[in-house]
Amino acid sequence: MRDPLELIRFEQDAHASELGARTMIVALGGLIDAGNTQRLLVQHLLAHGDPVVVASFDIDQLLDYRGRRPMMTFDRDHFASYDDPSLNLYRLGDDEGTPYLLLAGPEPDYQWERVVEAIQFLVRRLGVQLVVSTHGIPMAVPHTRPVGMTKYATDPALIPDNTPVFAAMQVPGSLESLVHLRLGEAEVDAVGFALHVPHYLAAMDFGDAAVAAADAIVGLTGLSLPVSDLAMQAEVHRAEIARQIEANPEIAEAVSGMEQQYDAFVEGQQRQSLLATEMSELPSAEEIGAELEEFLRAETGEE
Repeated sequence: MRDPLELIRFEQDAHASELGARTMIVALGGLIDAGNTQRLLVQHLLAHGDPVVVASFDIDQLLDYRGRRPMMTFDRDHFASYDDPSLNLYRLGDDEGTPYLLLAGPEPDYQWERVVEAIQFLVRRLGVQLVVSTHGIPMAVPHTRPVGMTKYATDPALIPDNTPVFAAMQVPGSLESLVHLRLGEAEVDAVGFALHVPHYLAAMDFGDAAVAAADAIVGLTGLSLPVSDLAMQAEVHRAEIARQIEANPEIAEAVSGMEQQYDAFVEGQQRQSLLATEMSELPSAEEIGAELEEFLRAETGEE
């Protein structure tokens, strides 16, 4: 493997201690981002966090330009602009001034292991203690119910009280997933949130999922991320979704069916949890046996 550090260029002259932060959010697009969950969140954070570019990746080594051509603007008789892709590490501040890092840009097409090594170097160099990522996945759930999520982590202790929705399965890989795997092997704490987006909204902006993603990051990291503008954007999305569904009775009927299925599933989960609680309160077989032995000794007068 070629030197991973050749992929990185630091954009600031300050010492690493002045550029680092405890938390790094990783947002590298990838195979799927239902509801544009990650994109909406990243755009919001960059717009409200006074970002400073700490380091940049040599994107020319990593992208297949012919596979996903960047957009250019043609203005009457000349080319006016070019949306050059970039993969940057930003340093931002939350509402209380606490710094955090955000690695954002298009998922590299090439050299995944080398990119992961470069990311791990940045984690070590900048004193990162927790890496977080989030994106949307399509699910057969209605938009009228709370946004669910699948949690995953390099250490189960990072996601206590987690109730997995999926069993073991094989899924297409992504660079973010590989980052989580390699960080786990290096014993670095990393947590991911896959937000459950209604499958009929997978190709649309679904702000509720982005808000839920921000809330999950806040709950995990303690950062005070701005969410008010994002929540207002989600309200606009909900209104547009309601308008479109009202205009299409077939979709409205399908959503109603999913609502019934969702409510039945939640009720079943609650019953299962209640049963588990009740069962946990029952004495074990060993405890029952010990009490029985004690009772028999008392009845027979044995010491």
